[in-house]
Amino acid sequence: MGPRRRHTMPLGRMIACHLMGYLAAVLLWGSALAEKIGPWELETLYQPPRAEWGEVKDGIREVYYEGEPYQGHATRVYAVYAQPEGEGPFPAMVCVHGGGGTAFPEWVRLWASQGYAAISMDLAGCGPERKRLSDGGPDQTDVSKFRDFDEATVTDMWSYHAVAAVIRGHSLLRSLPQIDDDRIGVTGISWGGYLTCIVAGVDHRFSLAVPVYGCGFLHENSVWLPRFEKMTPEQRERWVRFFDPSNYLGRVKCPIFFLNGTNDFAYPLDSYRKSYDRVPGEKLIRIEVRMKHSHPDGWAPQEIRLFADSLLKGGTPLPKLTPLRRDGRRVWAEVTSQTALREAHLNYTLDAGRWQERQWVTVPARLEGQRIVAELPEPQPTAFYLDVVDERGAMVSTPPEILR
Repeated sequence: MGPRRRHTMPLGRMIACHLMGYLAAVLLWGSALAEKIGPWELETLYQPPRAEWGEVKDGIREVYYEGEPYQGHATRVYAVYAQPEGEGPFPAMVCVHGGGGTAFPEWVRLWASQGYAAISMDLAGCGPERKRLSDGGPDQTDVSKFRDFDEATVTDMWSYHAVAAVIRGHSLLRSLPQIDDDRIGVTGISWGGYLTCIVAGVDHRFSLAVPVYGCGFLHENSVWLPRFEKMTPEQRERWVRFFDPSNYLGRVKCPIFFLNGTNDFAYPLDSYRKSYDRVPGEKLIRIEVRMKHSHPDGWAPQEIRLFADSLLKGGTPLPKLTPLRRDGRRVWAEVTSQTALREAHLNYTLDAGRWQERQWVTVPARLEGQRIVAELPEPQPTAFYLDVVDERGAMVSTPPEILR
């Protein structure tokens, strides 16, 4: 092979081209940074926050990073961080706790054992051992979440601070040299799932999102209906407009994986289905009959890691099901899978009323080529869905069909 020919360009033209490229990049990036979605100023939140790192102890490194001002005072967010052995660059996960939670060392250790760096922040204004920080943000009580506010005090609300803390934690990860900032996901449990639904629609730098339990449409059906009933129509409209995920899920651009149970005490199946439907792009769902509600139960499903691996590490993806189709009593869904399928099921309930109290029945469904097929019982179920399990034991489902 001969010597590589060098192409030359007049110096003035070269400078002009570089300048134009630089200005175009600044304009493009600046417009993205300057965007405001809801009450959140992304230009500020996308900047790496000031941070104070502690020493590594038992594989965990504590960090305090800059939070949003609260009632005129500066705040700090406490978090824990873990990473795999080696130098990276690592894929990473932002882990968002729910009610009664904190920055969980066991959660980031779990992700580190699976080849990911991970950060988990406290969203209740607390530090180590859940002790209140003197410069922490608002607490995580329901009173704080649902109190009245106006345009001037919206930035004092818990949801505002929690979403900002998650985005700042993401920006902190992206500033670390050992992190591959093109491979970062977010996952949250319960109220953390609620926050994940909002964050995924606000921070478009994420490569994937996994909300567990938490969803939107809380004002239509959730355990917090009594809170909304006490609000005036104006207060309710304002809370929903700023802080219900239903207003942000339509903006989600990354693949998203919803996980919930049929009888969840807080986030019922009808609101969950509406939240799933709101997302315009790539999405999966996993509905488990009577899935338990807790932080350990929320981070336990192997499907979360497999979903992340498929997008961030080149792993084998989860099976994909189309929405249900129906002809009389016969229901089916098309399935696409790179793994062998082990079994499939029809899950249904004949009950109406409160989702928390409905009884569910699971019966085998048939695998017929690239299709899962079942017959609905008589009388007609009030809600039903299909699921499929592959050779890894990984389960995904169709979005539930809800008749009443």
